[in-house]
Amino acid sequence: MDGRLRNMASIYISKDNKMLLLYRQGGRVVNDVWVGSAGGHFEEYELNDARACVLREMQEELGIAEKDIENLYLRYVTLRRSKGEIRQNYYFFADLKNNVDEKFSSNEGVSRWFPLSELTSLEMPFTSKYVIEHYLNVGCKTDVIYGGIADSQKVVFMEMPEF
Repeated sequence: MDGRLRNMASIYISKDNKMLLLYRQGGRVVNDVWVGSAGGHFEEYELNDARACVLREMQEELGIAEKDIENLYLRYVTLRRSKGEIRQNYYFFADLKNNVDEKFSSNEGVSRWFPLSELTSLEMPFTSKYVIEHYLNVGCKTDVIYGGIADSQKVVFMEMPEF
């Protein structure tokens, strides 16, 4: 391990018991799976600001501005070793405001709304699948930030209190 890091951020946008996901096509790291509504790699000037990264990605990929969403919160930070690097993922969740049109297209793949009950049956990247399962069962009922460490079998989550 030579200390290489890959920092990424994703946002999951919900409205009326549905969540907007992206079937990512043509990505550098993730392809042909369902991922968050928008997301990607940090730019150098964003390395200490995951929120700035996810807002930029949301604007670039979906044309959604910060004013179009509410309840934007960082809820999960995961770590996974893969291909000689440590991948750090920052997962944000938000709600689309009622007055915003729900029809989106993305330059990264196909955007589609899913009922929350269907999310766990979709093919997703390893840590994303565990984040969504945990969010639907636990995280959506709290305001806690969770840290998750991935091994080859699962992601183990724990509350990340501020102290």
